[in-house]
Amino acid sequence: MQSSQKANVEEQDSASSLHLPVLYQDDHIIAINKPPGLLVHRSPIDRHETVFAVQTLRDQIGKHVFPAHRLDRPTSGVLVFSFSSENAAKLGQQMMDKQVVKVYHAVVRGFVNHTGFIDYALKYRYDKIADKHKRPQQAPQPASTMYESLAKFEVPEPVGRYQSARYSLVKLSPSTGRKHQLRRHMVHIRHPIIGDTTHGDGKQNKFAKQHFNFNNLALSCTHMGFSHPVSGKWITINGEMHNEMQQFVNRLKPFSLIR
Repeated sequence: MQSSQKANVEEQDSASSLHLPVLYQDDHIIAINKPPGLLVHRSPIDRHETVFAVQTLRDQIGKHVFPAHRLDRPTSGVLVFSFSSENAAKLGQQMMDKQVVKVYHAVVRGFVNHTGFIDYALKYRYDKIADKHKRPQQAPQPASTMYESLAKFEVPEPVGRYQSARYSLVKLSPSTGRKHQLRRHMVHIRHPIIGDTTHGDGKQNKFAKQHFNFNNLALSCTHMGFSHPVSGKWITINGEMHNEMQQFVNRLKPFSLIR
């Protein structure tokens, strides 16, 4: 078998082995629970990648799909598609108009002791490949996120200069959708998300790998609410944290502190 044919076979096999859990489906839209590490669609940043949510879902249900929004590659959770580009554009416009409710769960470094609001403009982070045609003079963009502490954990093991590893499970509700917004906002308040290799705490990430076998980003979109692009009816879609993140939280539970 020639190398090009072999590559095509391997691509088909890897795509066919991935089943995307469907959270909601009607005649116009479909929502899945995206696993971490899966790109939504082809990207110039990852030219070698062969498996994408768009193509995988299309092959799985036998229909063309159009993403209404994006999730970063390492982020898991609710991902909505439309069966037409027009309806995908309508959903995208709702998001731009801040008419979509989005909720994420994350495990972050340190103790988050309260509910709060982050109003911190973010300068666009340009990628040399993907953003080579964009103008780098763009001013910082307004960005806001609500956060709520759900649980706190303390593991009696030293990490870096700290005598124990402290974590919080938080709920995050962004009202804007800037690039890496939640990851950068949590760093801004000094509670980086565990597993964030771009903005996070390398020592904490290493500790989570070694002690809890956690190798992904601890960030998952667990809820979305929006107006149906055809009927106008309010649609609520609930998902779950991906399996490895849920296992991470379960392993932290014996170290839970009373709130």
